[in-house]
Amino acid sequence: MKKGKLYLLPCPLGENALHTVPPYAVEIMHRLDYFICERPKTARHFIKATGIERPLPEITWYELGKRIDKKQKQNYLNVAERGHDIGLLSEAGCPGVADPGAEVVTLAHERGIEVVPIVGPSSILLAVMASGMNGQNFAFNGYLGVKKPDLVRDLKRLEQDAKKRKQTQIFIETPYRNNALVETAIQTLAANTRFGVAVDLTLNTEKIIVKQAGDWKKDKLPDLHKRPAIFMIG
Repeated sequence: MKKGKLYLLPCPLGENALHTVPPYAVEIMHRLDYFICERPKTARHFIKATGIERPLPEITWYELGKRIDKKQKQNYLNVAERGHDIGLLSEAGCPGVADPGAEVVTLAHERGIEVVPIVGPSSILLAVMASGMNGQNFAFNGYLGVKKPDLVRDLKRLEQDAKKRKQTQIFIETPYRNNALVETAIQTLAANTRFGVAVDLTLNTEKIIVKQAGDWKKDKLPDLHKRPAIFMIG
């Protein structure tokens, strides 16, 4: 029996951004009977918004929560062994990139299940595109230290890497700590180091600011509280 495929399906980066998901991705979603997702409730809301005509209860949803172990994730892929295609959905953006779905993709490769990435919005790439920083050499660092001394240490390390390697350093923060991160960054970084923020990408409230740390101090800081943001040092 021919195995099914694992489709890596993009989601919008926020509300009212369904237009950023290409039509061919929606067509694939509408024909799938199985989805692996972080939260089934969010996934159902998204799929419903795409205009699917089938009743949602006909679809099987597998959850990727923190309590889901590797064996259970393996079991999710059993339907592909039986010839059924599966969709992998992120909470926002592209599955497998800064996303727990990466482990499912690894398991699929190990089992010889074909993995098919589908084009969609990536906040990391969009931020690099709009920053003017080095787009040929960049690194995504995930979350930095939470406590201020750790954060300061991490910011200095990324600043050194950016200058030494000529490499754009990208990172994220829990949205409710965004404002504190920006304040710490402009206090820590050298005045001539470029610091960028890309917030609410693809949304009506999108804002992208890139300037030297010294110039950030001259202007009123934007309110980034609880807004999805990408931060860059270059």
